Amino acid sequence: MVECGDQEMVDRYWSALTDGGSESQCGWLKDRFGVSWQIIPSVLNSLIAGPDPLGSQRAMQAMLGMRKLDIAELQKAYNG
Repeated sequence: MVECGDQEMVDRYWSALTDGGSESQCGWLKDRFGVSWQIIPSVLNSLIAGPDPLGSQRAMQAMLGMRKLDIAELQKAYNG
């Protein structure tokens, strides 16, 4: 698992590790050597386990529809 502080870092790791590899759901990918990684923003836990249960549910549903995780979209889903 690679925890990233911002979207730029998510994008950088995603781009580097999927080069010659393959994308999957929920931030998962396989690099060109077949090693699986999950690239997640550091705010993910506070969104899917936050104090607002409905917001957390919306953020989780948004994450399930993503390959590379998008912090702005996750936050937007959480906020409703």
